[in-house]
Amino acid sequence: MSVLLEERDGHVLRLVLNRPEAHNAISPEVACRLADAFTAFEADEALRVCVLTGAGEKSFCSGGDLGLMLPLMTSARQPETEWDRRVLEDPEVMDRSSLRRFRMEKPLIAAVNGHCLAGGLETLLATDIRLAAPHATFGLPEARRGLIPFAGALTRLPRQVPQAVAMEMLMTGGTLDAERAREMGLVNRVVPAERLMEETMKMAHRIAANGPLALREIKRTVLEATGRPLDEGYALEDAAKDRVMASEDAREGPRAFMEKRDPVYSGR
Repeated sequence: MSVLLEERDGHVLRLVLNRPEAHNAISPEVACRLADAFTAFEADEALRVCVLTGAGEKSFCSGGDLGLMLPLMTSARQPETEWDRRVLEDPEVMDRSSLRRFRMEKPLIAAVNGHCLAGGLETLLATDIRLAAPHATFGLPEARRGLIPFAGALTRLPRQVPQAVAMEMLMTGGTLDAERAREMGLVNRVVPAERLMEETMKMAHRIAANGPLALREIKRTVLEATGRPLDEGYALEDAAKDRVMASEDAREGPRAFMEKRDPVYSGR
């Protein structure tokens, strides 16, 4: 079985980290395959929404594999496979696998089915919508191991939760339960474990039914406007409006509403 499963369901792609015996930790092969899958998804016009989850019931992703990935990156282990060599020789692999310096402009939803730690949490921070099972846990334990998060958390986490909360998570290396993560806005919903994937896919298909061009422009504008002065944000919003209003989708949506039918969007 592949370490990353890819399942297409209409306009939705589901990616499943498939190393349950290792708590879906990120090995060099996982990083390479995930980087390639994200790149292919972004380029595939037939796919509109991506769902990311982990295999099994214990872990979403426990972070970098401490026996394979971390020793490789600290030079404690020499490269042995093509995946090892690619991680070391292509710096874009690690960035793309965690969506760092690689902007995915399509919606990305996470279904957190268990432990979401270290690099797993850093990848979560790059997603747009997050659903979690009640037994899910969230944390950044790197400092406890003499390491630091380096896949986006130092920059993203303080922008998504209060800074004092972010600093406590980063500096203590402690964990949060799912309800606390929901209270602080780290996840959108906590749903029963047996319904997690059903609810996640339902949301994914609901989003995929919307105008794909509109979804791209919404996400692009929100990301680009974050942290900018309001006037700059408004300018980005105006540019997005111009692109959307000139599209066929912008004509199809109102037309379908008036004709009392489902819209057929082309993304153009």
